[in-house]
Amino acid sequence: TKRGRATGARGHMSAHVSFATMLAAVTPRPNAREPGGWIRASVPKRAPQSGSTTIRSAKARAPNLRSRALAEDAPESNIVPSPSDAPELARGPLKPTETLKLAVFSTSSYMRHTQAPVIEEALGADNVRWLDVGLTPQTAPLAAGCNATCLFVNDRADAETIDALADLGVRFIAMRCAGFDRVDLDACARRGVAVTRVPAYSPYAIAEHAIAMMLALNRQLMKGHARVVQGNYSLSGLVGFDMHGKTVGIVGTGKIGRCTAKILLGMGCEVLAYDVFQSKEAIDMGVKYVDTVEELLPRCQIVSLHCPLTDDTHHLMNDAAFELMRRGSMLVNTSRGGLVDTAALARALDAQKIACVAMDVYEHEAGLFFEDKSEETDATPGSSLSPDWDLSLGSLASRPNVLVTSHQAFLTAEALGNIATTTVENLREFAGGGGAGEGGAYVNEVIGH
Repeated sequence: TKRGRATGARGHMSAHVSFATMLAAVTPRPNAREPGGWIRASVPKRAPQSGSTTIRSAKARAPNLRSRALAEDAPESNIVPSPSDAPELARGPLKPTETLKLAVFSTSSYMRHTQAPVIEEALGADNVRWLDVGLTPQTAPLAAGCNATCLFVNDRADAETIDALADLGVRFIAMRCAGFDRVDLDACARRGVAVTRVPAYSPYAIAEHAIAMMLALNRQLMKGHARVVQGNYSLSGLVGFDMHGKTVGIVGTGKIGRCTAKILLGMGCEVLAYDVFQSKEAIDMGVKYVDTVEELLPRCQIVSLHCPLTDDTHHLMNDAAFELMRRGSMLVNTSRGGLVDTAALARALDAQKIACVAMDVYEHEAGLFFEDKSEETDATPGSSLSPDWDLSLGSLASRPNVLVTSHQAFLTAEALGNIATTTVENLREFAGGGGAGEGGAYVNEVIGH
């Protein structure tokens, strides 16, 4: 059987080392293990950091893929392990005598029926360790014995964590998402850790979610449904507007932005767009580009964000940007939470500068989204909040003109399957001795060996 493939029928989700070994390897110690080999652990949430408040230049330079990007919810550690103290470790892709051993962080139950079978069939169930905990410096030891890790969008992969992984022998990170702004690429280059990603999985999933949020806010579906549940069938206070004929601004016209624009054009909207790189496909379908974000904002009833998070786009929507928006307009963000200054957003809503906002992402979502915080109140008997309850998000989500979903825009069966397939292809390149791209690069490489 080809190296890296399963050699026999095994049950899904079996960890390839004993749970006792896992207990000895990590601090804090895992407190539960789910059936089938999924390991659960609890880690404390770090305090969020504040961001800048100046509007970014609309003529932003192209994203710098090697820029340092520490997790927004975790202050940088002042303890820096010395690489010279680490034992001599293998580097580069796997050799024919080596077997791929994978630690998958931030696993969720929805992966059981969509992504886990694909990954285990390709790599062998005994070679995959499923960890129901996010990656941090404290949980990195759970990857002991593995030469590769698979991370999700909010896993913390700063310099401290990369050093911890590299000291364990990890030399490949497969991101099962498009974004990598929480990965310190300089540290990866220094320690010889390659990084790949999934650049596209289903742009339709995210575009359709953005449109669904627009319509739900516009037609006040949450308020209308809540009324009917309580026997209130009145219509006052539920007036919306026709999407047809309205001007919608798209910031970022990659695949997701173009899919969103195509749906809006089909609804009869005029679509304006801003991007550093203008798309011929977008122009051909009827999208009209403007030269700056500042030009786009005051012309649109709805603004939808579809750009990556970089140093240039961090807090793109701040006080200055909200001041430019048309009064009574709507903001939709299904891209990255750090694009929006949360405090400035609250001020804009308070002043009724904008009418409503839909957000599937939040700038301090790490350690919050993908978790159930409603069960973390037992330390204080009676009604209480969890210790790390986010007051800013809670305040926003409680407003009738704010719609929040917890980073679920990608969550369709098709997208999950495509993510798993591409992740497996990336891992097979590493296991096969090198990249299949030009010059030996990994096809979906962020940084190579």
